[in-house]
Amino acid sequence: MALSLKVAAHSEIGLVRSNNQDSAYVSPTMIAVADGMGGAAAGDLASAVAVRELRRADEANRPDGQGQRLTGEQMLEALGGALTKANDTLADLVVSDRSLEGMGTTVCGAMFSGSQYGIAHIGDSRGYLLRAGKLRQLTHDHSWVQSLVDEGKITQAEAAEHPHRSLLLKVLNGQPTHIPDYELVDAELGDRLLFCSDGLSGMIDDAVIAELLAATGDLETIVAALTKAAHAGGGLDNITLVIADVVAHDDKLEAVTPRVLGAAQTVKIPRVGRPRGTEIEWREDTSRLPIDTAALIAAGSLDQPPAGLIDPDQFETIRYTPHLPSRRRRVLPVLATVVALLVVALAGFWGARKYVETQYFIGPDDKRVAIYRGLPEEILGRVLWSKVETSSIQVADLPPYYAGRVERRDLQYGSLDDAHEELSNLGRMAERCIAERAAGAAAPTTDSATAAPESPTIPDASATTPVSTPGATVASSSTGTPSGTATPRPDLEACG
Repeated sequence: MALSLKVAAHSEIGLVRSNNQDSAYVSPTMIAVADGMGGAAAGDLASAVAVRELRRADEANRPDGQGQRLTGEQMLEALGGALTKANDTLADLVVSDRSLEGMGTTVCGAMFSGSQYGIAHIGDSRGYLLRAGKLRQLTHDHSWVQSLVDEGKITQAEAAEHPHRSLLLKVLNGQPTHIPDYELVDAELGDRLLFCSDGLSGMIDDAVIAELLAATGDLETIVAALTKAAHAGGGLDNITLVIADVVAHDDKLEAVTPRVLGAAQTVKIPRVGRPRGTEIEWREDTSRLPIDTAALIAAGSLDQPPAGLIDPDQFETIRYTPHLPSRRRRVLPVLATVVALLVVALAGFWGARKYVETQYFIGPDDKRVAIYRGLPEEILGRVLWSKVETSSIQVADLPPYYAGRVERRDLQYGSLDDAHEELSNLGRMAERCIAERAAGAAAPTTDSATAAPESPTIPDASATTPVSTPGATVASSSTGTPSGTATPRPDLEACG
């Protein structure tokens, strides 16, 4: 039996923020929210870009109300293509305006076939399903505290109160390594969906959400009740939510005009592009993840997150997560907190030291390539590494991309054997580049081509999240990417 969606939605600034960086999109065949970050000049732009590409995918799925809707894996492929385009656009925007560096957006949305939901998710915005009176979270937060829950280090209740609960593992931010989750879920008559930014889910408990979402009455009243509850919880962030009831097929509902809400209503997205046939300039990933997130979590403190996570509030004047304590912890004595942090820090020191001693990285030693034991970091002026060996490979002989990675010391490995293997690869690339550059220097030149070409800007591929294989088809996955048109990638081994 074909089903339809009856939808209500709302997006607002909240009680504290100075502008709304959330965006949302609703139609008879799609619901989505996007929570932008990166400051007033960038967060709203990022969420608007994501919503624009989702809207275009939805419009292609509903050509003037004619034709067959996408179903099953086709929905996931369409969503994957839309988010890939959004991510590429964010990369181009940052390259054209470096002041936008650091912007990104969560995305949580679903395409509806009439019998299934095709869900796409990245970040900590959430999708909920209320079915037969029971609330189920459809999405899995890409946050540091959720990783602690997954590791069994803390409970879900403790995660809701954690001072760093807003730190994210991945968002759409113009990097090819941040891949959304995709999943197919069968729809049932009577389902009620809620998709929201953390301005709602971060302000009230799931139990309150379940109670308010299960209320009878029109959807607008339920939207208002949830928004009021978020205000009562502090209203510390933008609040965006979409509620959809799954009802029997209704031609009037199928004809409802799609709507855009929040920042996407007003933000003008700059036109950016590349000449036909050129490649995306993947910039250095300034929000890359640690090499082994699980190991860092195990070695470190539960109160002190590892470096490299994404802080959505980094550019905000008011950062609600660390500075405004939760309602249930306002009476926690400061002295007790300090003592607890010291105890945890001392306990974690020995585990952290053991972890550091098992890590290796490749970096420069004067002008040559060397292997080091430890991590390329400093604490209180003391380095966390020691040199193992220096090779005969000259950094300048490497391809520009790999030379940059050696200089930045971000070629990191979990064993000395792995580091030696990479050193051998670098040696082969250096020999090839020496030969190619010598051949190029010996070749005749013309007056119109006397200047050496500038080395292209190449991405930092140190992030560990895998990039999916173009053309792969995904039915339900938390690690893969639906198939779509492959995005050209730069030749990382080009000698330049």
